[in-house]
Amino acid sequence: PARPGSRGEQHAKSSCRGGEWFPSVHPIKFAGPDSKDPLSFKHYNASQVVMGKTMADWCRFSVCWWHSFRAAGADPFGSPTIARAWDDGTETIENATRRVDAAFEFFVKLGVPFYTFHDVDVTPLGRDLAEFNANFDRMQEVLAAKQAETGVQLLWGTANLFSHPRYMNGGMTSPDFGVFARAGAPGRKAMTGTHELG
Repeated sequence: PARPGSRGEQHAKSSCRGGEWFPSVHPIKFAGPDSKDPLSFKHYNASQVVMGKTMADWCRFSVCWWHSFRAAGADPFGSPTIARAWDDGTETIENATRRVDAAFEFFVKLGVPFYTFHDVDVTPLGRDLAEFNANFDRMQEVLAAKQAETGVQLLWGTANLFSHPRYMNGGMTSPDFGVFARAGAPGRKAMTGTHELG
């Protein structure tokens, strides 16, 4: 991972053009089945009524933070294959905030009304639980501000109780009481925070 002030961080900051991470992508709209625009909806028309409800009400699309903004494209047989211009690889509030800026730009251009996340997708881990909780509180403020700015809402959020090696035998199902207790803390924090985000 890049260190603050490193070339990786400088690249992430310089890759944002005119305040946009995706400057060549226009907002994606319904254009009909004959559209030649590859970045248009051919059949999904959010305002079209089908069986008494709009397509937007039937199809509650969301973007999953992990797959779209954090996953590195690695598999058991190789190294990461995805380099994200906005992500310098550091576990910092600044880097996490850049991810939020890029993500919400993407959500708005895609026209999705919702997003989803695991706590560690949006929050730097920190050195211990207290620092993680403080980071989560700060990122919750950043996310709430972006939600208010864009109208994109949280569909669901949850705690990641499986990626860290401590959860090798489960999180809330672990036979180790210390691990069980440690899993309960971020679980409660995620429930509280996501409830406050709507």
